[in-house]
Amino acid sequence: MESRSVLVTGANRGLGLEFVRQYAQAGWKTYAACRSPKSAKELKALQNQHAGRITVLSLDVTDAASIRTAAATLRGEPIDLLLNNAGVGSPPAQKIGSFDYAAWAKVLDANVLGPARMVEAFVENVATGRDKRIVTVTSRMGSIADNSSGGSYAYRSSKAGVNAAMKSFAIDLAPRGITCVVVHPGWVRTDMGGAGGKLAPAESVKSLRALIAELSPADSGKFFNVDGEELPW
Repeated sequence: MESRSVLVTGANRGLGLEFVRQYAQAGWKTYAACRSPKSAKELKALQNQHAGRITVLSLDVTDAASIRTAAATLRGEPIDLLLNNAGVGSPPAQKIGSFDYAAWAKVLDANVLGPARMVEAFVENVATGRDKRIVTVTSRMGSIADNSSGGSYAYRSSKAGVNAAMKSFAIDLAPRGITCVVVHPGWVRTDMGGAGGKLAPAESVKSLRALIAELSPADSGKFFNVDGEELPW
């Protein structure tokens, strides 16, 4: 049987790099997208280890032109799983009275508009795949119901925004058989999550891969925790 295929954004480090590692090890055709392939040393090393399985793409989710170029490269290639992993964390000094609105806008551009650009650009690839799945890495900090501590205005609003966008994609793409969900990876020890994270990237990705593998169209539009629990909006 022909191997499955996955397109991962933010593939040069953290969760993205681990997704590439695990999917390639599992025999998937893996498209690894990142902003600066030339400086992505760990990703290059992975590519060398898995000759023929990993294709590295130059792609910045905030740059529509780079997305169009990557989409043209993959035109006609089925993608079973589009994995929107790229994102940025909270900018400093986001407190009432000292908001940096330009920095806030950059967070929204990367975390909300970036995944939306990816869906638009690669929806035809996903529609011709066998699994037809779009999974976006979000955060439970984007849950309005779960917000009991306030703060983190830019990050929270960006994750709530991408959750809302993906819910709409789930509805609008359902007639094409595409399953679209958002997932919280847990508190992971990455550059963004920090050293205090409870999960190693390998643990988080292993659990998320198991969750993704079991998705069905009935799950489309849902918000999942890394352990499979459904989270409140």
